[in-house]
Amino acid sequence: MKNNILTKFTICGMLLSSFYVNAQKTILEVDATKTITKIQPTMFGLFFEDINFAADGGLYAELIKNRSFEFDKPLMGWEQPNTKRSSLNKESGSAAPVKIEADNTVFCRVEVNNAKGYALINEGFRGMGVKKDAKYNLSLKAANHNSAIQKIIIQLIDKDQKVIGETSIVPKSEQWTNYTASITATQTQAKAKLKITFEGTGTIDLDMISLFPEDTWKNRKNGLRKDLVQLLYDMKPGFLRFPGGCIVEGRTLSDRYQWKKSVGNVDDRETKMNRWNVEFNHKQTPDYFQSFGLGFFEYFQLSEDIGAEPLPILSCGMACQYNTGELAPINELDPYVQDALDLIEFANGAVTTTWGKIRSDMGHPKPFNLKYIGVGNEQWGPDYIDRYKVFEKAIKAKYPNIIIVSGSGPSPAGEHFDFAMQELKKLNAELVDEHYYESPKWFRENAGRYDKYDRKGPKIFAGEYAAQSVSGANPNNRNNWECAFSEAAFMTGLERNAEVVHLTSYAPLMAHEDAWQWTPDMIWFNNLQSYGSANYYVQQLFSTNKGTDLLSITKDGKALTGQNSLYASAVKDANSKEIIVKLVNTAESAQDVSLDLKGAKLGSKGTIIRLESPNTQDENTFADPKKITPKQSEYKITKGNQQLNLPAYSVTVLKLKMI
Repeated sequence: MKNNILTKFTICGMLLSSFYVNAQKTILEVDATKTITKIQPTMFGLFFEDINFAADGGLYAELIKNRSFEFDKPLMGWEQPNTKRSSLNKESGSAAPVKIEADNTVFCRVEVNNAKGYALINEGFRGMGVKKDAKYNLSLKAANHNSAIQKIIIQLIDKDQKVIGETSIVPKSEQWTNYTASITATQTQAKAKLKITFEGTGTIDLDMISLFPEDTWKNRKNGLRKDLVQLLYDMKPGFLRFPGGCIVEGRTLSDRYQWKKSVGNVDDRETKMNRWNVEFNHKQTPDYFQSFGLGFFEYFQLSEDIGAEPLPILSCGMACQYNTGELAPINELDPYVQDALDLIEFANGAVTTTWGKIRSDMGHPKPFNLKYIGVGNEQWGPDYIDRYKVFEKAIKAKYPNIIIVSGSGPSPAGEHFDFAMQELKKLNAELVDEHYYESPKWFRENAGRYDKYDRKGPKIFAGEYAAQSVSGANPNNRNNWECAFSEAAFMTGLERNAEVVHLTSYAPLMAHEDAWQWTPDMIWFNNLQSYGSANYYVQQLFSTNKGTDLLSITKDGKALTGQNSLYASAVKDANSKEIIVKLVNTAESAQDVSLDLKGAKLGSKGTIIRLESPNTQDENTFADPKKITPKQSEYKITKGNQQLNLPAYSVTVLKLKMI
């Protein structure tokens, strides 16, 4: 009996204590009298990597997979439904790859024995997304032997083989000739295919069979997928890092991303296997290759389009250390270093320079105004530091104003991280890239990570981060609300430390619903739709409300880094004349907050933007893409302190007009 009374008393005490904590009003003081530091325009940006079919099959709007027959299996992606390997196929025909040894390219030779029986079908990237009444531009190269084929018929077909769009080409020459046509879809289909049939019998050679929507971003011919770029544009990002992380390194050095092979005529760019195609046993994608239709010129152009600083990352002569870790000897680094120097010339050089002329010939005479370049991705150890020194010396000798991004390895702590930070600090490194794929709890507990960083040391690029709901590289990770608001809590710490943190970006950026390798991801898409995850909207809230000047926001003289499960940061926007306060409540109950603004004369109206969901496991989906999205309303500014009620599990942005 006595124990029961004690237990009841203890429980009641805990409940009263919990009620008392939640009933307390947290008073926060915002000091608008002085600027701690200027917020960098690059504070919140984007990290693009060609993982999860983000380029081919995603951002790059090409609908044909293996358009130039250059995959390791040259007919991968192509079907011949009426053709059998063990038959002469007299009632149909057959296609076979032909390799040109001189330039190591491949084309497709089609033998049509019976035009009524033969068909060649491309499956697209897990199908082709086509929309009713939309126009699609087709192009191909053909060499018609002995003028045997009178017509090439190209059809869009649905999953039941029904024709939903058709066009034709008359191949007039025995020599390689470019042909174009257009198809208008009569239905909306997410899993359409392209079917090619022929009139006549004989031999015809085909290559670079391509199909793009006419409606691309900025209506550029054979350009980028409009809805995906719009999501990037709506972020108002400060920078775009490309072409990725591990994809830069390659499994071996010969597999590394070589930017020079990604520029110039699209037809001449060499197709390569994507390093993510068989990296994970949980999601093998052997049909994942890179056409490089989205190459460095297109990345620079995209950066310009969305108002972001371009931030290219290049190989430092080290293959991925999770794979082979192959090293280019120090005395053989010259080609790698030259690639970096030539890239700066490509981006910034006059049209009279070698690489500046190539940029100009591609349609951009004006320089891209490159300011940053990354050396390596997340390499670690003395081998990296030794190679970084070589790059730094060469780049600074020729381009002293270029800011070099160095790396601290794949983790936010441990001996590799400690060694890198120690050595890079000795070298007076300008900008160090830190990566963290950790639990939501880690993000909440590390909102003060940069509070004690040396203000005179290297500046920080939080280059890759995302809360992992299960564990790193686990296929069961979700883009749930707990991950998103935990990242928001951490981001208040990034913003509060804008003196040292100059760039930040979530990773990975996007994933195809049917062809991903890694989760979680900021943007999800299929062949017809796309949506921003809850994490996307957290990033967008911070990026579109970054302000110009960092202000102090404290509780009892201390930064709010999780006390009472609350987090906060504050900025001033000199352009819009606003005080912007970001508040994150990670508790399971609502909390009241009182804001005491010192040194700011406020107007009568403001804006409150709120991101919330009652369940930590909630997430946006294709079925409900707007489940967790910001809600904006007018806020009436009161005399004295501003009183706010912060819902459970919420991110709030309060914008107060100054006079």
